[in-house]
Amino acid sequence: MSTPRVSNVVRSRDSHIDAQGWLTSAKRLPSPNFEARPHNAVPTLIVVHNISLPPDDFTTNSIADFFLNRLDHDAHPYFDHLRGMRVSAHFVIRRGGAIEQFVSCDERAWHAGVSSFCGRERCNDFSIGIELEGSDRMPFEDAQYEALSALTRIIVKRYPIDAVAGHSDIAPGRKSDPGPHFDWPRLRHESALQPSFFPFQAAD
Repeated sequence: MSTPRVSNVVRSRDSHIDAQGWLTSAKRLPSPNFEARPHNAVPTLIVVHNISLPPDDFTTNSIADFFLNRLDHDAHPYFDHLRGMRVSAHFVIRRGGAIEQFVSCDERAWHAGVSSFCGRERCNDFSIGIELEGSDRMPFEDAQYEALSALTRIIVKRYPIDAVAGHSDIAPGRKSDPGPHFDWPRLRHESALQPSFFPFQAAD
């Protein structure tokens, strides 16, 4: 299955998050797995993840099927343990840089699980989750960094974001993504954010 090699965010100079929390240039795939954020909670944190279904396979639409509760659990042995799970993220960035959005940024997606950031529990309440199609075992694509950097800038422009973290930072010992191949200095450079936005990364 082929995907565009240039991010839809990069192509669309007027791309923005609209009044309902949807990225205008993303492919919109509304997931039923979301809920309202707690009263007065706004996104202040971006959480970067990786995901592939089955692991290390980038040729399927299984991520979308999983987030839309339509995954065929008999299609692969790995899917069996996912039965009954209800998961979502706000965004998925495919290997070619295409961006899919599953939950409005104004709503609470189910991506972080048990988590804590700077002593604040339940990171889903105040975060936006971005999944990169990938794994802990291989590098990400240039197009994904381009899309992630552009998307990060758009989110920061729209919401009072003051930090970007990996899933492993907010759920240490339980999660390892986005993994050892993720290039944090590249994201910091290409997103043009100050080092203070990356509290878990050493400043240059």
